[in-house]
Amino acid sequence: MNDEPYMRLAIQEAKSAARRGEVPVGAVLVNASGEVVAKTGNAPISICDPTAHAEVLALRDAAYGSGNYRLGGLTLYVTLEPCTMCAGAISNARISRVVFGAPDAKGGAVENGVRFFEQPTCHHKPDVTGGVLAQDCADILKNFFRARRK
Repeated sequence: MNDEPYMRLAIQEAKSAARRGEVPVGAVLVNASGEVVAKTGNAPISICDPTAHAEVLALRDAAYGSGNYRLGGLTLYVTLEPCTMCAGAISNARISRVVFGAPDAKGGAVENGVRFFEQPTCHHKPDVTGGVLAQDCADILKNFFRARRK
């Protein structure tokens, strides 16, 4: 499966989040047939929910849509390396594969930080591909925060 088209959809969701004043992170869940089953962007500010990261919202949408909290066979595309909270949710949902754009040296928990999926207490480790359209994903974040500092 070519990851770039799905990451571009996640980037669109990140841009939409930025227009709402949210940190621009987008997520897309895709099934094995290549169909998008959920897509969303960060929303903790707009819905007053500290857990409303793009990944968690996409997992919720897919779970509600399928009637099952186990989401095996799906690939999650996210513009920023998932944090510890999101990595835990991804593991609990049994996501088969995670593809992320920009690494997050400060808050990431997959290749950086706690490396959640490498811990012996992690119940499920998805296949992980990092760095897909990383510069595009990083630029959205840099531009968002640069504009906020002005």
